[in-house]
Formats: sequence, structure tokens, C-alpha cells
Amino acid sequence: MLFQVIIGQMNPLNDTIALTNAASTKTFGLHSHGWWKGDSSHLATDPAIISHACRDLSRPVFFVETPQGLAMGHSGQIIMEPTSLQPDLLPLLGYAPAFHPHQLGDAEFRDQYHLDYAYMAGAMANGITSVKMVVAMAEAGMLSFFGAAGLTLDRVEQAIKQIKGHLGSRTFGMNLIHSPTTPDLERSTVDCYLKHGITLISASAFMDLTPNLVWYRLQGISTDPQGNVVCKNRIFAKISREEVARRFLSPPPEKIVQQLRNDGRVNHHQAQLAQRIPMCDALTVEADSGGHTDNRPTLALFPTMRTLCDRMAEKYRYPTIPKIGLAGGIGTPQAAAAAFAMGAAFILTGSVNQGCIEAGTSETVRKMLAATRQADMVMAPSADMFEMGVKVQVLKRGTMFPQRAQKLYDLYTRYDSWEEIPDNDRALLERDFFKAPYDVTWDATMQFFAERDPRQIERAQKDPRHKMALVFRSYLGQSSIWAITGVPERQMDYQIWCGPAMGAFNEWVGGTFLEPIEARKVTVVAHNLLYGAAVALRLWQLQSQNNRLSSLDGSFAPLPMEILTQKL
Repeated sequence: MLFQVIIGQMNPLNDTIALTNAASTKTFGLHSHGWWKGDSSHLATDPAIISHACRDLSRPVFFVETPQGLAMGHSGQIIMEPTSLQPDLLPLLGYAPAFHPHQLGDAEFRDQYHLDYAYMAGAMANGITSVKMVVAMAEAGMLSFFGAAGLTLDRVEQAIKQIKGHLGSRTFGMNLIHSPTTPDLERSTVDCYLKHGITLISASAFMDLTPNLVWYRLQGISTDPQGNVVCKNRIFAKISREEVARRFLSPPPEKIVQQLRNDGRVNHHQAQLAQRIPMCDALTVEADSGGHTDNRPTLALFPTMRTLCDRMAEKYRYPTIPKIGLAGGIGTPQAAAAAFAMGAAFILTGSVNQGCIEAGTSETVRKMLAATRQADMVMAPSADMFEMGVKVQVLKRGTMFPQRAQKLYDLYTRYDSWEEIPDNDRALLERDFFKAPYDVTWDATMQFFAERDPRQIERAQKDPRHKMALVFRSYLGQSSIWAITGVPERQMDYQIWCGPAMGAFNEWVGGTFLEPIEARKVTVVAHNLLYGAAVALRLWQLQSQNNRLSSLDGSFAPLPMEILTQKL
């Protein structure tokens, strides 16, 4: 039916207009944003059709007021202020353009790293973010960092060669984790990255800047023909504390640069250019995540970091402001949408990727993760920073690792040597934790550190408490390996890094094709999170335009790629 709109003087008190058709005249209220002109015979009023249309991001949507109520169309013309009587106009209640998921995030960020989507898979240690995962993400136009932490240099080098063999010039990165107790390992890892031309790293768990990190940053630094500083090596810093963010947003510390100059690792020109650049190209603001985390609330943390970044860029007059992304707690489309709505240049996922088939972990772990709920996490002492009291967030459901790790830390803080520990506690550790006598466990520990950092053995032979710490760390370190390899008799000792995003994800995909673990492919998960985020943002945009649209359904159920591809 065609409706005739009579344009007249609008009543500012009740905001109504008169609308007539051939049979009757009806006056109705509205809070319109203008007028819609188009073929009213193509307007839909069926709620199911409207709901489906809102999720079809490839087409715009127009919501208008008709005598029958709310209606929606995909085409038409918006007229803000009609100048003459036009019989085919309808009040416009809301409008949203076509919106592709690749529009999410920062366009400059996507262009800079040659990405189709502002989406990253974080570097889960011990190769959990595997070669397969890095390759799959890159081939989908997304970014991923190989989980190099905890691996031998031979394994890291092998992974680099495999990834390059698959990807060629496509963008990917490697992880560099802070190693305060083993600085030689950190130095060797940087050497390896420089040797193989790795120009993008994720710097994680750093509490302060180190000479090795600064050295990596300054290698290959130069200027372009216009005099702009060009950093060959780029750093994404994963941070959750303001003081650490401030260090990464500042130029490399002069003291460290001078030390590198004295060592012959940096020349005078590089030292001068260092004063004009920040230590990082991007900050990944890490909220409540799995593994190393401060459990910070996203809504408080992210805005603070954005403001800090702007202030530091203004202070040092950087020509390019470092990008700010968000990680931690992103396991649903609404969480991803919220991150982008706050201004995140990109989002980074971790926990949800560990449950995917490309993850370098066991099927047992994937099953445990698929059964996880949001309250199934707890903080436990970390292996790499054990003596410092640093903790990581892990899964507590189905494993006794958190309690056992805490027991080891409590004993370490109370006693100065293994011999001082009460007999009953020592018997417990040998029987249930180490499953071997202390001396046998120490021999295995020595063999481990002989390959990675022999100085730890020398120190342990002089310091009984350090020796005890190394043995305890051996258990903590192996607990993640037992989980990754799926050792059945060690399931109660599995250390599984996990954040609440995993529980939120499981709730979202329950009853859908993504509920079975074999269906969880990392790029399928990523595409659904991105598409769902775009749907959520589009619906929020519509709902904010008019209270008549507040009842629009903002939910989005995961879709198989063959269906999702048709919508992209």
C-alpha cells in the first residue's frame, strides 16, 4: 500500500504529523531523524524478517514509521528537511549502512601490517600458539604471534623456518617473554630473531625494559628520504600496568642505549635516532586474561592507557602515535564489540584459541577447556618468575595444579633448604608431586638448566634455597608440558593457562555447531567473533537512534563458514 504524507507545520509539543491514505487518516507520534523516500511496497514488517535483515551486514537498513507500525527496507533516500509537499515520504526512525567486519578497528593499523582484519591471536607459550595456528591466521588476513616462550632455541628456529616456508611475505610475529632469571636466554632469543629477519615481536611479561629488548628495537633503525625515523624492528608490548606502559611509550632509556654503545652493539647514529622513537609500535592492553595477568578490569584499564598514550605522544612529539589494542576477556561478539567501541585499534584473543584444533596442546586439554565456566579460574605461582611471587591465571576445574603450585611456593617462602622442610611434607612432594626422590628430581633439573642456563646450576650448588627453587620450578614448568602432551597419569598436575573468556565463549557457542571441540577452528572462531561484533555494533547504533528500535534483538549465534562467507 502506498501512503501519502502531508507535510505541514510540526507541533513541537507532541512531535506528531498527519499521515493519510485513501481509506483513513491516522495521526501517530515519532522521534524521527528525517524522512525516507522509496518504494514502500518493499518495506517489511515481519519481526523475523527484520531480525534477519539486521544481521545481513552487506546491505543498509532503513527503519520507518507507517500507519501499521514499524517497517524496514534496504533501500531508499533520506531527506532531512523537505522543502515542498512530497506525498511519498515516511518518517525515518533509524538508519545503518552496510558494515563489513574488516571495517572494525583502526584502518591505518590494518594497512601498516597488511591485514584484512584488526584481529590477533596472542602468543601462548610452549608452542600452544603453534605453527599451524600462525599460518591459518595469516592466510585469513589476521595476525598471530608464535608461542616461543618455554621452547628451546632449536624449536624456535625450526618454527620460524616452517612458518616462513608456508607464508612467504605474509605478516606474522614471534613472542619474546621477559626472562629476569635467565637473561642469557633472552639474549639468545633476540639473536635468533635478528638472524632470521624477524621484524615483529610481542614483548610479554616485561616489568621493565632490558638491554636485549632495546638492542632488538634499534637494529636496522634509519631515516627515509624525508628525514622520518624508520624502525625496521617493531614491538607490540603486552602490558597491564601504567608504569610499564609509560616505559614502552617513552624513547629507549639513555642509560641502556649508552650501555649498548659501550658494548659496540649500537653506533652513534642509532643512539641519536633512538631519542625520536617510542620503544613500541603498539600496546596490547591486557585485562583479565589467562597466564600472566594482573586481573585488571577492562573498563578502568583501557581508557587510562589510551589517555596515557596520547599524552606521551604529545610529550615526545611522535609523528606516529602507537596503536592501542585490547586483550583479556574477549570470548563473545559483545566483548569484541565493546573493545572496538572503546576505541581499540585491534583485539587480541588467547584463551579461546587454546581450545581450537590448531592449538599445540592435547585433546584432553581441549575437552577440559570446552567444559570450562567463567568461575573455573584461579591464580597460581608461575614457573618463570617463581621466586618473585608472580602468579598466572590457570584452570582449576579438573586439575590440582593450583593447590600444588601454591604449596610449593608456601614451602619456599618458609624454609631455606629442602632439608629444613618437615619430613611429612617432603614425603608428600616426592610421592605426589615429583613422583621420584628429591635427588633424582634434582639430577633431571640440572640436565634441563645445563642446556639453557648453566649459571643457575653454579648458583644452586652454593645456595641450597636456590637449588630448592629450581626443583620446584621444574615441577611447575613440566606441568604445562604434561598438559600439552596429554600425559594421562599426570592430568591432576596439568597447568592450563586460561581466563574467563573461555567460559563466556562456551556459554555463547552452547547448542551450536561450535560446541564440539572438533569444529573449533581458530579462523572460524575469529570470523564469528568479528562478524558478531559488527552485528552488535550495528544494532547498538540503531537502538540508540530511537526508542522504537530498542527492542531489536542484538544476539548473534555462530555460523559455519560456508554460510558466513556468503554474508561477508
